[in-house]
Amino acid sequence: MNRSIWAWVRLLGGVGILAVLFWRLGTGAFLDGLRVIDAGTLGAAFAIGVATTVLCAWRWCLVARGLGLRLSLRTAVADYYKALFINAALPGGVLGDVDRAVQHGREEGDVGRSVRAVVLERTAGQIVLLSVGLTVLLTVPSPVLTQLRAHGADVAVAAGTLAVAAVVLVIAVGRLRSGASRWARAARTAVAEIRAGLLARRNWPGIVLASTAVLAGHLATFVVAARAAGSQASLLRLAPLMLLALLAMALPLNVGGWGPREGVTAWAFGAAGLSAAQGLTIAVVYGLFAFVAALPGLAVILSRAVARRRATARVGITVQPQVTGSGRSAAAVLEILPVRPGTAAPVRELVGSGA
Repeated sequence: MNRSIWAWVRLLGGVGILAVLFWRLGTGAFLDGLRVIDAGTLGAAFAIGVATTVLCAWRWCLVARGLGLRLSLRTAVADYYKALFINAALPGGVLGDVDRAVQHGREEGDVGRSVRAVVLERTAGQIVLLSVGLTVLLTVPSPVLTQLRAHGADVAVAAGTLAVAAVVLVIAVGRLRSGASRWARAARTAVAEIRAGLLARRNWPGIVLASTAVLAGHLATFVVAARAAGSQASLLRLAPLMLLALLAMALPLNVGGWGPREGVTAWAFGAAGLSAAQGLTIAVVYGLFAFVAALPGLAVILSRAVARRRATARVGITVQPQVTGSGRSAAAVLEILPVRPGTAAPVRELVGSGA
């Protein structure tokens, strides 16, 4: 029941944000997002999406292999595309990641470890995004930073709350590690897998490189969206705004990725002295770019469905009687055609005998 309530909270949160944007800015900014897109901008966004997806899949391979799981880059790319499409097409924005984690876990015989590999892979990307985002926001002069400073008291309270929570967490983890409870074992397992999956010498350089390149790809897509929407602001002025939008996308209150991204982008552009409506249009264009970039995932889903259907059609059962010298049936042979494509020759099994 708690999971169901949380799912509704996430869905209604995203719908609520979009409803407020409709109310305050009207539908024009959303419709403009459809009008400004052309074949050139779509092609550029799609090409960037291919590069970022391959890099994300490579990062997943590094983490999974660090945890002792087998995962080829080709399979990872296909599964990642499928996950991106599911995330973009369904509410919540995480169902695709759940699907690829569970599917890979079933293939490897360890769903729990596969789920943790996906969590670590996504966490690595968020850590790089958070690090770069905070660095840019605190060092690049921007009216947005001025607005944040104007709410310094609220920020201080939030930071203090997080600090207290961090201290409590450290104390709790320390006690858990000293005990022999199930939670203590889980904490030790998590620490060991973080070291093996993320911090191992053979892994972390590639993970940092992939995560940084993926972030650069997302920013490049935002730039293409901004130029398509008619914004001529410099990259230095756009960078803090785009990073805020990307940080907002990590919030679990969305409908297929829509909601926080549009709300934060509209607010950030307004706070920066630009048009809030234009910021909303840019966010809409980015969302459409992201959906188009995820469309190969639909092809993966359809091709696998066709392959399963063909494999099922190849399944057949033939009973061949074995006749004795007197002409009486002594046994029957069950012939089963292969269920999966690529399986070896049909299996024959003696299933019965009689007079």
